Amino acid sequence: MSPPADANANADANADGDANVDQKVLQYENFINEVLRRDLQKVLDQRDSVYEKISMYPQLKNSIQSLQGSGSQLKTDVDLGCNFFVQAEVEDSSRIFVAIGYGFFVEMNQDEALRFIDKKTSQLTAFTEQLTKDSAKIKANIRMVIEGLRELQGLTDLPESRRRDVF
Repeated sequence: MSPPADANANADANADGDANVDQKVLQYENFINEVLRRDLQKVLDQRDSVYEKISMYPQLKNSIQSLQGSGSQLKTDVDLGCNFFVQAEVEDSSRIFVAIGYGFFVEMNQDEALRFIDKKTSQLTAFTEQLTKDSAKIKANIRMVIEGLRELQGLTDLPESRRRDVF
């Protein structure tokens, strides 16, 4: 005796539904790995490069302040390339060239340069704060998609001790 036709139809519908769920799970996992994690890495890399820029400005500020204390004449070593150095003497160090970005330099006196450094540092710090917020949003999106996948697959929540940060 063969099973009723309704039982076969229900079994086929369940198999199609499971295949559809598996396909959706693969799509969401691909979205997490290919889009969200890549975007998160880009934002974190960009934030790290801004932090590197920020770290250079206090060094410049200390150099300018030491110039102010030493007078207008300066003796230094200049790198000609390939680690070949020559001694140089700057007769008037009251005006300096400061890199402002995109390969442009501006001649400033020491006080102007110090004010520029303070403004540039605060601007870059605000930018890093925005990048940190963006990375937190991306992490939240990753967590939301993972929770959606868990719900879609009918899995229970992981205990807090087994969870780990996305990055």
